Amino acid sequence: MNPKRILVVGAGHVGLYAALRLSKKLSSREAEVVVVDPQPHMTYQPFLPEAAAGNISPRHSVVPLRRELRKCKVVAGTVTRIDHDRKTAVVQPISGPAREIPYDHVVVAPGSVSRTLPIPGLHEQGIGFKTIGEAIFLRNHVLDRLDVAAATTDPEVRSRALTFTFVGGGYAGIEALAEMEDMARDALRYYPELKPEDMRWVLVEATNRVLPEVDRDMGAYTVQQLLKRNMDIRLDTRLESCVDGVVKLSDGDTFRSDTIVWTAGVKPSPMLDATDFPRDERRRVTCLPTLQVVDGDRVVEGAWSAGDCAAVPDLTKEPGNFCSPSAQHAVRQAARMADNIVNVIRGREPVDYKHKHAGSVASLGLYKGVAQVYGVKMTGYPAWFMHRTYHMSRIPSFNRKVRVVVDWTLAFFLKREVVALGQLHDPREEFVEASQPVGAARV
Repeated sequence: MNPKRILVVGAGHVGLYAALRLSKKLSSREAEVVVVDPQPHMTYQPFLPEAAAGNISPRHSVVPLRRELRKCKVVAGTVTRIDHDRKTAVVQPISGPAREIPYDHVVVAPGSVSRTLPIPGLHEQGIGFKTIGEAIFLRNHVLDRLDVAAATTDPEVRSRALTFTFVGGGYAGIEALAEMEDMARDALRYYPELKPEDMRWVLVEATNRVLPEVDRDMGAYTVQQLLKRNMDIRLDTRLESCVDGVVKLSDGDTFRSDTIVWTAGVKPSPMLDATDFPRDERRRVTCLPTLQVVDGDRVVEGAWSAGDCAAVPDLTKEPGNFCSPSAQHAVRQAARMADNIVNVIRGREPVDYKHKHAGSVASLGLYKGVAQVYGVKMTGYPAWFMHRTYHMSRIPSFNRKVRVVVDWTLAFFLKREVVALGQLHDPREEFVEASQPVGAARV
């Protein structure tokens, strides 16, 4: 029997879990699994806020591909085109010429990217919060702003440095805002020049509520808790401009801010534009409940998709509803999709994906949280504990689970590190300056 080649495009939640399951269920005589991703790791995104706040090591929030996918072939590169009619993908490695990889089955899982709007100044001033690099940058940036504020005697410079603006009231925005404020407040014990009331934390949300995945009363509770921490919550408000750090809001308010974090939604990866797969009006790959790609009434044989980039019907709701772009669905879809690929290779019928959303959990900083799971609502410490327990159980590999638990355990006894390592973002600056010819002017 000639082994089938299964090409997995993207090693996020869907790609990693699917490849891992396929490699365990199929023998080398049945299939070869090839995983293509430009990053050498999978980022467990629910841990980004904790990594940014210093509660866990950033390295422990990512899963090394080559360590976990030892039975798979990992290619460090980017898929630049998929021609499914020929069942061929063009891959650009991180170095060297592009090459074609033929396949029998393809798992299209490039995930999503930040959904931005044409707001003046956003491209130049905004910071995303979707990758581990962005999380580390935000942490260093916030701590650096504390140093700037403590060192200056100019009240306008201090006010601008200590104004932190977050746009988007979904889970990413709320958790990022709450965790970073908690970290900064903790850091102020080492800044006698600054007081907590000197900081201004602003949340801008275009709708009239936060955390749309939970009931309104839970969203209202979250807002109340943030207000108790003296945060500035702007609902039904849009960011209209942030040129040169001058934030202009739709409610007429204007202020200066050195930190503008954009977490207002995601969109399917633009990599899908270089494929011939059918897409819906939101540019997602159209799928059947079996996770097979579908073009109208025709199943696209050998093509599979799931996660943020796929329009997967939600069989637990009325027709016309699709699964939300959450890690909860992505992990379960990956398992169902891998099992269905195994079924097809072995001559069996694929099975529909059906999972009722269990609920959501969110951290609002150390020992603070909100949760709504199977209709049960919790707040405060119990919700925070459930948040940590759930995500610890979901991050892949025993190695990462142990490391995360050790980080949390040490945090009970040791203060978290609150030092900025800004040189990480431009490590050659000092060397370049030192290596200039004697007498050369500094730029």
